[in-house]
Amino acid sequence: QLPADVAEFEAALAHSLQTWTSAGHRLVWLDVPLARAALIPVAAAAGFFFHHSNESDVMMVRRLVDGAFIPTHATHFIGVGGVVLNERQELLVVCERHRRTSRPYYKLPGGALQPGEHLIDAVLREVLEETGVHVKFEALVCFRHWHGYRYGKSDIYFVCRLSPLSYDVTMQAEEIEECFWMPVAEYFESDLVSAFNKRIVRAALDSPGVIPEWIDGYADPARYEFFMPP
Repeated sequence: QLPADVAEFEAALAHSLQTWTSAGHRLVWLDVPLARAALIPVAAAAGFFFHHSNESDVMMVRRLVDGAFIPTHATHFIGVGGVVLNERQELLVVCERHRRTSRPYYKLPGGALQPGEHLIDAVLREVLEETGVHVKFEALVCFRHWHGYRYGKSDIYFVCRLSPLSYDVTMQAEEIEECFWMPVAEYFESDLVSAFNKRIVRAALDSPGVIPEWIDGYADPARYEFFMPP
């Protein structure tokens, strides 16, 4: 528990740094909660620098030994997209409301994973939220790795083949401008669909992909998710 008083913290930190250095520690991590933000300048003056932050805290670190290894924080966003094809050979597509151009373009429903969420759970949730269509997971068919996404981070986008369990569309109006079932042949011919989106749908149609499989010895299914060839 960090003290609220700045002077008290400054004295305690100076003493602790001497103790940690004498004990042979190489790194010191300092987790500063938002309620103690006034302590950050003191830590910075003592040689700490920012490593990462969340809504409620910032993690700072200081090397006590030159060259001590500091692992990087998370480097990637993770997203999912769902290829949902019905028995009439129609593909579930969306056009996002917030986009870079006024010209519409059509893509797969999907979005970003929430903290601690599995890929399968995320794609089922995202498709339902954006389109109102309930779906069943079939396979993970391909992914894209992209540098230069948000805030200097990279992005991995996983594409999943899904089968519909319902058909009526209920569009998420806050994020989605259009949502409907498009004949897949029309999708491949449309100039309102990018080459990338056409290619990943083709992969979903042509590839068996990889499917969920549990591996013995991993005790907590909530923490792990495995995909293997069928």
